[in-house]
Amino acid sequence: MKIAVSGKGGVGKTTLSAFLVKWFADQGRTVLAIDADPDANLAHALGVAGASDIVPVSRMRELIAERTQSVPGTYGGFFKLNPKVDDLPETLSVKHGDRIRLIVMGGVKKGGSGCVCPESVMLKNLVQHLVLRRDEVVVMDMEAGIEHLGRGTSKAVDWLITVVEPGRRSIDTAARIRALGKDIGLTRVGLVANKVRNDQDRAFLRKALSGQLILGFLPYDEGIIDADLRSVYADGISEETRAALEKIMNNLMEVSKAE
Repeated sequence: MKIAVSGKGGVGKTTLSAFLVKWFADQGRTVLAIDADPDANLAHALGVAGASDIVPVSRMRELIAERTQSVPGTYGGFFKLNPKVDDLPETLSVKHGDRIRLIVMGGVKKGGSGCVCPESVMLKNLVQHLVLRRDEVVVMDMEAGIEHLGRGTSKAVDWLITVVEPGRRSIDTAARIRALGKDIGLTRVGLVANKVRNDQDRAFLRKALSGQLILGFLPYDEGIIDADLRSVYADGISEETRAALEKIMNNLMEVSKAE
């Protein structure tokens, strides 16, 4: 199972990514967690020791220069578009428990999109390897987009899950992500609604997302907010939230088997 999680900043995509990673690990699966958001927080959400000290791959200038045969910090000129990356999951990942490994990719914080630079080439090649060549469950916490994915990679991604909250900006971002996914051939696209307070919120989301696959609704939970503030895994969630997460995972697995 290869899953990419996206959504507008602040909707809870990193929290959902952490829950997915933990759920698969609890099922006895080996999981590779990938933080592909420039504002990397998945290590904190998983409760990884020394999370603040992890250096994102995008900031490993000497490694990128060595693999792409480029000059650190420069743009333009010639560099390798297919750098060697197959050894990096073992050397760069951080082990968390017996079944989880984390790679913090980071992002290329440059003006404009589609930057063809050594950093972006390195990240895209690494993601392609992780998705196409690895046998573990892979959960990718993306930014509000899918910049690390390409047409070749998308064929191996089982799900693009977009997290939304009751609000027009969140819905609009989800629509843009859905369009980007469709452009590169992502066929399984699901939604998870977060911070749902009542039936009115559910009705709003069902109407706004009519015709799309909603995998489930997560209630507004102070336990998640508190964990986010303390940069720890959200163990103190309510039973309602736990039941909602289990239902989301069951729906995800059932739809996967049916298709």
